[in-house]
Amino acid sequence: MLTSPAFGQADLTNCERELIHLAGSVQPHGLLLALREPDLRIVQASANVESLLGVHAEALLNQPVTELGGDLAAQVRQACENSAPLAEPVPLRCQVPVGGAPRDFEGTLHRVGGSTLLVEIEPTGAEHASAETVDIPGPQLRELLGVAVQRFSNASAIGTLADSVVRCFRDMLGYDRVMVYKFDPDGHGKIIAEARDPRLESLLGHHYPATDIPQRARELYLRNRLRVLVDVHYEPSPLVPRQLPGAGEELDMSMCQLRSMSPLHLQYLKNMGVTATLVVSLVREGKLWGLIACHHYAPRNLRFAVRSAADLLAEVAATRIAAIENYAHAQVAIQVRRLEQRLVEATSTEGDWRLALFRNPRTVLQPLEATGAALFYDGELLTAGEAPSTAELRALLQWVDGQPGDGLFSCSSVARANPALDPLTPTASGVLAVKLSTTKPDYLMWFRKEQLLTVTWAGDPSKPMVANNPMELSPRSSFAAWSEIVRGTALPWTNSELALGRAFGASLVDIIVQINAVRLLIAEHQIEQIRRTVGSSAEPVVIADARGCVLFVNDAFGTLSGRHGDARSTEVPSLFVQAPLAGKVLAMLRDERQPWHGELDLRLGGDAGTLPVTVRAEVVPARDGSVLGFFLIVVDRTGTQRVSEARLHLERSLSQTIAQGGVRDEASTIGMGVPSDVMGAILANASLAAMDIADGSTAPGVAPLLEELEASTRRAAQLFGRIRLFDS
Repeated sequence: MLTSPAFGQADLTNCERELIHLAGSVQPHGLLLALREPDLRIVQASANVESLLGVHAEALLNQPVTELGGDLAAQVRQACENSAPLAEPVPLRCQVPVGGAPRDFEGTLHRVGGSTLLVEIEPTGAEHASAETVDIPGPQLRELLGVAVQRFSNASAIGTLADSVVRCFRDMLGYDRVMVYKFDPDGHGKIIAEARDPRLESLLGHHYPATDIPQRARELYLRNRLRVLVDVHYEPSPLVPRQLPGAGEELDMSMCQLRSMSPLHLQYLKNMGVTATLVVSLVREGKLWGLIACHHYAPRNLRFAVRSAADLLAEVAATRIAAIENYAHAQVAIQVRRLEQRLVEATSTEGDWRLALFRNPRTVLQPLEATGAALFYDGELLTAGEAPSTAELRALLQWVDGQPGDGLFSCSSVARANPALDPLTPTASGVLAVKLSTTKPDYLMWFRKEQLLTVTWAGDPSKPMVANNPMELSPRSSFAAWSEIVRGTALPWTNSELALGRAFGASLVDIIVQINAVRLLIAEHQIEQIRRTVGSSAEPVVIADARGCVLFVNDAFGTLSGRHGDARSTEVPSLFVQAPLAGKVLAMLRDERQPWHGELDLRLGGDAGTLPVTVRAEVVPARDGSVLGFFLIVVDRTGTQRVSEARLHLERSLSQTIAQGGVRDEASTIGMGVPSDVMGAILANASLAAMDIADGSTAPGVAPLLEELEASTRRAAQLFGRIRLFDS
C-alpha cells in the first residue's frame, strides 16, 4: 500500500502524494490564529505573532482573542453572523495594537472541522511590508477591471482571450512575466500566451510535463483558486503547537492564504530563478482548464483588494472560455444538422446515405482537421481523404473495437499503443473513433497522418535531477529550452475535438435512426432487420403511412408515452392533445414537402396525463413524386424546459442585480453601492456568455452550464464587493 509522505518529507519518487495541505507553517509576511468556538479562545498560533504583534505564541494559547485588544474579536463575530458556514474564506479587516499603537491588518477568516475558526491577517502599512506590495487605489482598480472585462468579452477565440488576460494582468499587477498555462488531456501544460519584461527570454509555446503539478496540488487549485508566494527564500513560521489541540491531528490548511508551499515546489521555482509568484486557477465545468501564472524576480506582495481583482478577472475569463468553446460546438452542431437533412434527402432519392456522407470529404474531415476518414457500417467500408489499405483498416477496426470505453476512442500514436499496427503510421498515426451501434462493430473513424513534431520543453523532462540529493538539484536544475523531435505520432486530439467527435457521432446515430425509418417504407424485404434497428433505438419514433395511420412505434416511444401496441393503427393526430394542429402539420407536409419541427403535448397511455414533447416530422417522398408516408421523432421536452427555466432564472438574477444597483452580502454590509461601470461590464459579460452558451442549443448539458454561469456571476459580484471592502 502506498503511503503519503508528510509535508516537506517528499522526494521526486513520491511528491505526487505529499500532504501539502498539512503544511504546519505559514509564510512569515502574515500570521495565523486558530480560534475555538464559541468563546473564541486561541488554541493555535503561528510563531511569527511575536514579530508582528509583539506577543509570544505560547503566551496567547488558551487566551480569548479579546486579549489582543483592538477590534479583531468584534470583526470575527460579525463575520460569523453574516456568513454562517464559512467554508470559503471571507474578508476580514481589523485593528490590533502593537507596542501600544494601533496597526491595521487585512486578511480572511474561514472555518475548519466544524468549530475552529482560522484567522489569517497581514499588516497593511507600507512601513511593515516585507516586500514590495501592489496597492492600487480604488477608482483606478475599478477602471482597470472595467477595461479588462470588456476586453475579455470581446475575445472570440481562446488565443485572443489568453493574450488579453496576460496583458491585463501584467498591466495591473506589474509582475515580470505573466503566462496562461493550458492543460492537455494527459495533464501536460503548454504556455499559450505570455506578457513579459523584454529583458526576459520568452517561454511562449514551452511544454511542461504533468509531473510538474502533482495531482494533490491540482485538487487544491480547484478549491483555493488564488495563491500568492511573496518570497521564495522565506523562512517558514511554524504553528504552535504543531497539532490542533483536541483533534490530535495536523491542521487542515487547504483554504489558507498563508499556507507554506512544498519545499520541492520552492526548489523548482529557485531553479527557474523565480522569487515571487501569483497563480490563479481557470476552472471550466468543475475541472482545472488551466492556470494564470505570474512570476517576479524580486519579492512581491498584493493587497487583498488587488488579489480579489485578480480572482475576479480569472472568473470572468473562465466564463468566456466556456462561452467560446461551447459556441464552437454549437456551430459544428449546425453543420451536422445541415448534413443530417442532406443525408435524409439522399436516402429517399438515391437509397444510400453512406455515399452521400462521403461525397464531399471536406464535410467529414474539416471539422476535426483530419487527413482521412473511414466508415464501417453493416460490414462495408467507405473511406475519404488519405487512409490505410482495406486490410490495415480491418485490423485497426478489430483492435479499436476491443478497447474499453464508452463508445469514443482516441489515440495520437497507434504504433506506440499497438506496435503491430505500425504500418498505419504514415496515414493513420492518430485515430479518433466513435461507435455507431451497441450491437455491431459499426464505427466512424477520423485519421491524422504522422507529423514530425518539435516539442520545446522547459528543461529536459527525462532528467528530473542530476545528483543524489533531490533537494539540491530537483525537480530540474536547468530550465533552458530543451527540444525533442517526436516521431511516429500525429497532432494530439484536443478536448474540444474529442467533444466534437462525440457530438458528430451522436448526431450520425440520430441520422441513422431517421434513415432506417425511411428504409422501412421503401424496402419491404428488409423490414424485419430494420425493425430491430429502429425498435432498439433510444430515439422515440413513430412511422405512419400516407394517410397518417400509425404503422409502427418503437419501444422508446412506448416507454415515453406508456402506449405500445395500442398506438398502432391509430391516427397520428390522436396521439397528441393538439390533434387538429397535428392534422394540419401532416397536410402541410403532403403539400409542401418540407420538414416540420415544433412542440406538442403527447397523450400518455392509461390516463396518465400528458407530456410536453418536441416533434420532428418528415415526409417520405417516393421516386415518382407521391408520398410514401411520414416519420416522427419525439423528444421529451423536460430538459428543454429546464434550459429555459435556467436561462430565465439567470436573466431575472441579472436584472435583480442591476435593479438593486449594488451587490448583497459583503458589499451590502458596509453600505456601498456598486459603481455601474465595472459591475455593468461584469453583467454584460455574463449576458453575452449566456447567449453564447444557450444560443440554439437544448442539449442536457446547457442547463448546468447556465446554472454554473449564474453561480460564477454571483461569485464575481461577491469578489467585487470584497474589493470595495478592502479598498475603502
